Amino acid sequence: MAVKEILLYPNPLLKEVCAAIGLWDDSVDTLLADLVATMVDAGHSVGVAAPQIGDTRRAVVVDVSKSKLGKKQENHGLLQMINPQIIEREGQVTVREGCMSVPDYTGNVLRAEHIVMQFLDQDQQLQVIKSQGFEAIAIQHELDHLDGYLFLDRVSSLKTDLFRRK
Repeated sequence: MAVKEILLYPNPLLKEVCAAIGLWDDSVDTLLADLVATMVDAGHSVGVAAPQIGDTRRAVVVDVSKSKLGKKQENHGLLQMINPQIIEREGQVTVREGCMSVPDYTGNVLRAEHIVMQFLDQDQQLQVIKSQGFEAIAIQHELDHLDGYLFLDRVSSLKTDLFRRK
């Protein structure tokens, strides 16, 4: 496992649609380990997607359990997800999001409040989970990366809903 450099917008890899992982080999285990190491090393991150470290395969990690927002709500701890897919969405909420690939800005984004998703976990087992609140928002943010979207693409108005970090 290695801490990888986070690609910054406007790197073109961040806008690519990622390929599904078919064959599970050692490179998939290494990718998951690198994603976890990179997220933990950042200190403030609650998730990282493969394209953010230059890999265009469908893999993300999310862990909101150490975040002040995540500690207040029920969550699943460390999620290591291969080929994740949201299969149900419910409710809507506008939230302020930031991203390690867009370090100088945050923005208001509309997200589902509750989701049901499926993915292969680090043990190659199919998981179907329900998520809500901050964890659901973090998952949606990371899954957007797999389809070439940044939170900037979800901001309603760049004039009123995008903010420079202090």
